[in-house]
Amino acid sequence: MKLANALSQRSELQTRIRQLESRLNNNALVQEGEQPAEDPMELLQELEADYTRLEELISAINRTNNSTRAEGGPTLSDLLARRDCLKGRLSVLRGFLDNASALVRRHSVSEIKVKSTVNVRQLQKQVDGLSKDLRKLEEAIQEKNWTTELI
Repeated sequence: MKLANALSQRSELQTRIRQLESRLNNNALVQEGEQPAEDPMELLQELEADYTRLEELISAINRTNNSTRAEGGPTLSDLLARRDCLKGRLSVLRGFLDNASALVRRHSVSEIKVKSTVNVRQLQKQVDGLSKDLRKLEEAIQEKNWTTELI
């Protein structure tokens, strides 16, 4: 099985588990004399089986990510950590730029003037560079996902 297939299965299992949780909660209580729409014990058995499979998949994915090396030498795990941090940086910087570049309209000269505390243009260039780095990193990760066999 390719890593990409395992990642897809993991995502499907996580979605199914969230749905099972909702179905369990919907069948936790019934009015006296009534029956639940679904048997909670069967749902719990399905949940247990799904979590067992999810644990197997996550372990295999992690083993594969820790042993698979990219062209430059870092492991796939290292690339994923870098990607997550780049996404975090970009999110913070984009939010900050939105605030720093917001226009404050003044209705008269006597109103308080508000100005940006940073050079927005320079910071936007930094964000653009980080975005480019993230795109390249995503491409490298996706390439490995589709060409790497699961361990």
